Amino acid sequence: MRKLTLALLLAGTGAFASGVVAKDAGYVGNVDTVHGEQAAKRASGKVFVDTNRNSRLDAGESGLPGVLVSNGREVVVTGPDGSYELPAYDDMNLFVTKPAEFSPPVNADLVPQFNYVHKVAGSPDLRFGGIKPTGPLPQAVNFPLIEDKVGDDFQCLVFGDTQPYTNAEISYVRKTVGNMLTNRDNSKTQCLLFEGDVMGDDLSLYPRFKKIIATGGVPQYYVAGNHDLDFDATSDADSFDTFRREFGPEYYSFDIGQVHFIVLDDVRYPCNGVDSHAFCDLSAKPSYNGVISERQLEWLKNDLAHVPDDKLIVLSAHIPFVTYTDASAQKHQVDNLDKLYELIGDRPALGLSGHTHTTEQILPGEYFKGWKEATNTGPAKFHQIVTGAVSGSWWAGDLNNSGVPHGTQRLGSPRGYYVLDFSGPDYVDTYMTFEGTRDDQLHVSFNTPRFRDWAEKLVSYTDLYDVPSDITPPVTVNDLGDMDMLTKKDLADTTYVAVNVWNGSKDSEVSFRINGGSASVAMRTQKGDGEEVLDGPTYADPLALARQSTNGRIAVRSTEGGEVNSGFYTWQGTHWTGAAGPFQNWMLSTKSSHLWRAELPKDLPVGIHTLEVTTTDRYGRSFRQTKTFEVVEDLPQMTWQDKFWQ
Repeated sequence: MRKLTLALLLAGTGAFASGVVAKDAGYVGNVDTVHGEQAAKRASGKVFVDTNRNSRLDAGESGLPGVLVSNGREVVVTGPDGSYELPAYDDMNLFVTKPAEFSPPVNADLVPQFNYVHKVAGSPDLRFGGIKPTGPLPQAVNFPLIEDKVGDDFQCLVFGDTQPYTNAEISYVRKTVGNMLTNRDNSKTQCLLFEGDVMGDDLSLYPRFKKIIATGGVPQYYVAGNHDLDFDATSDADSFDTFRREFGPEYYSFDIGQVHFIVLDDVRYPCNGVDSHAFCDLSAKPSYNGVISERQLEWLKNDLAHVPDDKLIVLSAHIPFVTYTDASAQKHQVDNLDKLYELIGDRPALGLSGHTHTTEQILPGEYFKGWKEATNTGPAKFHQIVTGAVSGSWWAGDLNNSGVPHGTQRLGSPRGYYVLDFSGPDYVDTYMTFEGTRDDQLHVSFNTPRFRDWAEKLVSYTDLYDVPSDITPPVTVNDLGDMDMLTKKDLADTTYVAVNVWNGSKDSEVSFRINGGSASVAMRTQKGDGEEVLDGPTYADPLALARQSTNGRIAVRSTEGGEVNSGFYTWQGTHWTGAAGPFQNWMLSTKSSHLWRAELPKDLPVGIHTLEVTTTDRYGRSFRQTKTFEVVEDLPQMTWQDKFWQ
């Protein structure tokens, strides 16, 4: 890890302002297409400095040399006059790699206009329209740019899986991302990166989503996810056509400062008959697979050939390159990751992804059982972050103080997003929640024998029955009682301090003090040395599991709304009904790669105690949380004491 300055460590990690302060996003326009006779199978035009900002190549406007232009396979560099020429394909994205000190125009929703989508015959008949026939290639496709002296110090915000399935959930996006963007200082923020599953299957909702995000005044860059697919497409070549219409290419690159950003498409759909997995068999239901296409790898090789070796490469994809959460799952990691590792080589690199609805820090050298079989690789070759989900656990859970489902994520983190602060090729990553401040980085609870017995009943219920179910669950959060009240028997039978550091990595340190005494060290439950994922009540996050154990919205009914407004809406429009039971089994925080624990002393006396927990991250930043807890001989009656009112 490079040594970073204190100024960078402390800069711009989410300070709020009373109003919007955004970068100049006033260059609204489009790519300049000139129609007329075109040489067969050749694409050509100029990259030019649009001095009058009218998106047209006018007399006297200079071409810009040294700019990368691609057709999605070949990559060329513009000549002294800004001109380029490339082979043309009937279905391609023609795009420019934004140079570091220039910017393309944006549309009214602040989506950068750096590409021309060319699909001669258009999409097949798709539910959400796809791409209309473009007909013959224009005589020239010219790319306008303006000077934009950003410098080497800047910031990007990164959002995993917003994934709204309905207009109700689009409103949750507005209440979280929209409100956050319009209330923070965005003057240093140069890009918003959305790591796929921008939408939850209903692609007709894209326009409203983009208008909400545009309130931040910052250009938006999008990754295509498996819920952004045209599911009625029968070929991978058509599967992201509606996404391409709305946002542009499925894969592309752009430069800011000393950083080369690469967006990849690692979702093949349908994979049936193409990839040799059981779920991709021709007889199986159409499915997706995590893989980077050969054409895309060829483009990436050609793209990187023009990028200096000391420039930081930031790779964004939807499906994680590797993941702790689904370490043994084939389709949720990248099949041919070994080929990507080979192309990146020893370059400084950071990988960003979404998909699993978890926050994960994977550092070089880290390794979990299952990666070799799923990705043909061993220990991670470069730093990777699975960036969590704005939707958390798919907008599930009861409403918080902002009127939004708490959606506690699968490894226990609250819903949130990442702030990346860049200085040259160096960076600092910070996880931010929508409800807290920059200093909120962890939560603390106790893994007691009482909790483990309770968790075993909860998990067994989710194993036995569909969730939600009309069968009343054996336990809810109420049956846990006061989780911070420990009996002497709890201590005797082993009680752990459980610390979930939401953005914790193998380089994080965690310690705690009781009543201001000497510090004790907590250990990460997973070492990341090639072991299998440890799962179950002993390795669970008690506080997260308690939050996930009772979901009252599932059971809500009204005489006016009927079935239309019953339960909550997610996953292809299902109205979830039944008892107010827990999240589904695979959504429960019975494991975590960022959980630290240590055994509490068995001889703590009866009374009130103070627990102070400190974590120090890989950048040397420390965060603390202090809480009180009780030690008692026996648990008192926690409900109303009727005996006084007989």
